[in-house]
Formats: sequence, C-alpha cells, structure tokens
Amino acid sequence: MMPFVNHVALQSVVQLICEKAGSEPAEATSVSVNLVEANLMGHDSHGVGMLPRYVACIHNGSLKPNSHVKVVVDSGALLVIDGQRGYGQVIGREAMELAKERTQQYGVAIVALRNSFHLCRIGAWAEQCALVGFVSMHHTNVIGHKPLVAPFGSTKARYATNPYTVGLPATDQNPMMILDMATSAVALGKIRVARNKGETMKPGILLDSNGEPTINPDVMYEPPFGAVLPFGEHKGSGLGMVNELLAGILSGGHTMRPGTTPCDDQIINNMLSIVIDPSKLVDGNFYHSEFDETIKWIKSAQTDELEQSILTPGEPEQLSKAKRERDGIPIDLETWSELLKAGESVGANPSVVNKLAGIGKLK
Repeated sequence: MMPFVNHVALQSVVQLICEKAGSEPAEATSVSVNLVEANLMGHDSHGVGMLPRYVACIHNGSLKPNSHVKVVVDSGALLVIDGQRGYGQVIGREAMELAKERTQQYGVAIVALRNSFHLCRIGAWAEQCALVGFVSMHHTNVIGHKPLVAPFGSTKARYATNPYTVGLPATDQNPMMILDMATSAVALGKIRVARNKGETMKPGILLDSNGEPTINPDVMYEPPFGAVLPFGEHKGSGLGMVNELLAGILSGGHTMRPGTTPCDDQIINNMLSIVIDPSKLVDGNFYHSEFDETIKWIKSAQTDELEQSILTPGEPEQLSKAKRERDGIPIDLETWSELLKAGESVGANPSVVNKLAGIGKLK
C-alpha cells in the first residue's frame, strides 16, 4: 500500500537526512522545503525522490554541502556566478537574489550561473522573481552524467532534458504564470517515478539501445541504455539544443559534449536567466489590464464539451498543492525504501525516519 505523508512531516524527514549528511540547519531547511514543495505541486520527479541521489553525490564528492555562490564576472546588469557545486536549493535562491537586486537597479539583469548542483524545479526560481513583480526567463542545461535525450531524427542521446522556464508576476485577478517544462517528452525523474511504481511509460517517449520504441523505463537506468525523445519532434529538439548552448556556453559551465566534464553520475546545472522589471517597459496598469483581459479571452474558449478546464501554466500545480496539503503526499514503496537507505547511509535510523513521517514499518 502506498503511504500518504503529511508535507510538514516529510520536510522533517528531509531536514534530518540533510543535517546528518553534513548540511547546516538553514541549508537543510532550504532543501527540505524545496523538495517537498515539488511534491506538493505534483512534480514527484523533482521531489523527495531526488534525495537518495543527492546523498550518493555527497558520498562521491560531487555535491558540496554548505557552499554558496561566487561572483566571477560583474558587469553591472550582467553577472556570471559560480555555484561551487553547492545545493541548487541554496545556489538558485542566492543567484536570483542577486538578479533581483540588479533588476531593481538597472531594470534588467542577465545572470549566467554555472557549476551548481541540481537546481531542482526551475519554476521555483521564476516564482522567486515573480513574487517581486519581475518577469524572468531561464535556459538550463545539465552536465556531469551520460546524455539522455536523442535529437530529432536520431536514436543516440546527445544532451539532457534541458528545461525552459518563464515566469510572469501575478495580478489582482490572476495568479503568477509559471511555464516550466523539460524539452524532452518527459523529465527523467518522471521515468524514475514510473520505474519505482512498476509502471510502463506511454508510447512515443523512449527508445531502447537499438533505437526501437519502447515503454520500458528500465532503458534509462540499466545498460544497454536507451534515450528519451524530445517533445514535439523538431520543436522540442531545437529548444533543447538552444538551452544546451545558451546555458553551457554563456555561463562558461560547458555543454555535454565529450571531454568537457567527467560523466560520473553527477547532476551539475548551468542556467542563463534574464530578469526584467516590466514597469521599466510599460505602465503597470497596462501590464495588469492586458494580462487579465488576455487570460479572460483565452479561457472564454471553455465549452461544456471540454472534459477539463482551460488552465494557465502554473494553475495545475496550485490545484495539486491544495489537494496534497489536505490529503498528504503519496510516496511509492520503492522511493520510500530508497529514502530510508540514503538516510541510514548518513546515520539516520530508519525507525526514526518512519516515526517522523508518521508511518509504521512498510512491507
């Protein structure tokens, strides 16, 4: 039976494991809040199921707890920042705080972040900007492990899931809009979730090692490895390539081509962020009225025949958050077992973890 865990209790579990793995309490809190927030929003691919991988990377030295950002290029509105392989939950927040400061000063900021450990749900950094009224766009790539995604027309992986993210601030009538999507058919973490649940993938997502279509998620985790397809054929493929180049080159953090970084199961992100104060471009009343009227017009396409409501980017996450805060977060047994083993590897007793989560011993 799949347990449902209260989100506050789940944060306590992550907090404990991170502290046992060497994080200062404030850092452990940042990681726990961020990971559980991803679960709350329905993105289990970027939630607490990532923690065992984080712990493994602490053991192999590719994740450096208690690290902070280092500014390596400062040109006023343009910054290059080195994340020093710190937790992305800390590095992403610190990078966006710098971006916000420069945007307040110049009206716009371009921040090229390199060498951060996994930045997790990039939408969190767009939300950080949108909360203070700023528009932001984020191009992200991944290095440090094997390629995952086959470019359109190919069967061989050449880069990772390279997400594209845009955030727009809220108005009185509409919540902030957060578009946050992998440029692959699905994020890798969603394949991990399916595998842990013993489920298959939908057709049109995966290729096996021979380049043949498959629905078996094992092809991404067991040799001989397969590949994920891009979303939208050439469109997703093109956007994934653009993110690979913009994030990898302009940050100085490299791309996934051979010879740039060792492929030893790390999760290193580079991210190019463009943050804009819309009030420096248009009148605030115009922004709000045009935003609201446009959303109203788009949603007027709703008809009784449609089975689902027309939702703007970010609304499904808010609906999921409300439901999971009320009902708890579902955690499959394999993921929970992995969490217990990761915690035990840093000295967190499994019985203590289960007690914090409010569940008994699982079978």
